[in-house]
Amino acid sequence: INALNMAVEEKCLMIAALQAPVATDLRLVMGAIRMAASLERMGDLASHIAKQVRMRYPNPSIPAELHDTFAAMGEAAKAIVDATGRVVDTRDTDLASEIKRYDDTLDDLHRHLFTAVLAESWDHGVEAAIDVTLLSRFYERFGDHAVTVARRIKHVVTGEPY
Repeated sequence: INALNMAVEEKCLMIAALQAPVATDLRLVMGAIRMAASLERMGDLASHIAKQVRMRYPNPSIPAELHDTFAAMGEAAKAIVDATGRVVDTRDTDLASEIKRYDDTLDDLHRHLFTAVLAESWDHGVEAAIDVTLLSRFYERFGDHAVTVARRIKHVVTGEPY
């Protein structure tokens, strides 16, 4: 993913320098640089989630009572990736609202996890609280980057500001 991000950036810089694009073409070139960075960051966040889980193996990274919440976060993240791919592929700006809906789901689940970790009934210790908080934040930021990609596509297509 990092190599692809660098390749997109280099290609866009070459186009900007050698072809002097204007209007929609310039928005596409500049937007591609920023979108590639967001997509690269999404890959980093997914990698952070995997590393966190592997770091605790064979012990679980999250308490059993939060498995369903994290499963829902994973489903929302997968849906975001699918919808973001469709937006990039089709430039269908109407799909941006779908991405926002999944991001709102991630945000709500993230807040729910904070409530769980801060509850007086939390008895899993500080290490588990940190793991849950970090993993939740990674998912939440993943969604935010997908929303950014969709907004940039909308800007490329319509010229409307972000």
